[in-house]
Amino acid sequence: MPTADADNGPMRRALEAAQLGPRGANPLVGAVLTDEDGTILATGHHRGAGTFHAERDALRAAHSAGVTDFSRTTLYTTLEPCRHRGRQPACTDLIQEAGVPRVVTAAADPGANGGGAALLDGRGLDVVTGVLEAEATKLNHRWNLAQTQQRPFVTVHLAQTLDAKIAAADGTSQWITSEPSRRHTHRIRQRVDAILVGTNTAHIDNPRLTARNDDGELADSQPLRCVMGLREIPEDAILKQHQPEGDGWIQLRTRDPLEALRTLAGTTHGGYPVKHVLVEGGQSVLSAFFAADLVDEVFAYVAPMLLGVGRSSLGDIGVTTLAQARRFALDPTDGGAVSTMDSDVCIHLKPEPEGDACSPES
Repeated sequence: MPTADADNGPMRRALEAAQLGPRGANPLVGAVLTDEDGTILATGHHRGAGTFHAERDALRAAHSAGVTDFSRTTLYTTLEPCRHRGRQPACTDLIQEAGVPRVVTAAADPGANGGGAALLDGRGLDVVTGVLEAEATKLNHRWNLAQTQQRPFVTVHLAQTLDAKIAAADGTSQWITSEPSRRHTHRIRQRVDAILVGTNTAHIDNPRLTARNDDGELADSQPLRCVMGLREIPEDAILKQHQPEGDGWIQLRTRDPLEALRTLAGTTHGGYPVKHVLVEGGQSVLSAFFAADLVDEVFAYVAPMLLGVGRSSLGDIGVTTLAQARRFALDPTDGGAVSTMDSDVCIHLKPEPEGDACSPES
């Protein structure tokens, strides 16, 4: 079996695999299976809520490659294996059933699924923990924060002009971005549990807040439609109308974004708790989330146009000097940090961890 020093290489490969997945309700996780000489037999990664966990994905890939005997293998995973059955079987059970004798983990799971490494150790497996722990923890630092704050993971959608405007002076905003950008947004909508806008956006834009396939048809699974604020929503608002079965809407009667998120954390939609929220605006709501440091991921779609006078995407977020600036880094996960969508540029960003503002890695 490999020595502790030799575990770093496969774990780095597992960290690279983890970055292929999307951020959201679940953490980014990668897994690598090696033989007794350290040769990589298979890799796996988690592709989002409801899909195979990274460990199961790696074991499946190994089976597909013809591996039938796991008695001399090592499974590397960037997060300790889960130990409870949810949408997927417990990874601790799958690992034991496959006959993998050695498991190497990077970070502990701070959520309800934690304790898998100790469970496997108690069952007699050779378990090594803490390999490249700092790197693995940094990869999911915002997901970890959301768990600590007992709130859903928050993705923000920004569709704006070059001069950061989300509407013209007369209030018109449809459409600033291109159709490919809007299709990409709908793909993100399909993987979140809820979409949130403010009451002003609900009144002015009268949005549907639905998720649609590339052909324009409603997706099979719809997110919970949420409006945050105290102003009443008209009864004839589109988002209040009947939508596909299992769909619904809620008004979060608060201007406090953390209170709104904690209300959603205790809400069930489609049989599951709300763990991932997409915030789409408008200016007041977006500013409140940024000011409260409750933004875990940003997709910024920038259209090549200028409006000059108009409504800016953000208002006051409590920053009065450059040293207080909210800093973000390019996020290479989930397909890359920068992509073109027709004439638009989509920039995928993540908040800088505390103390990393001047990091050369950023």
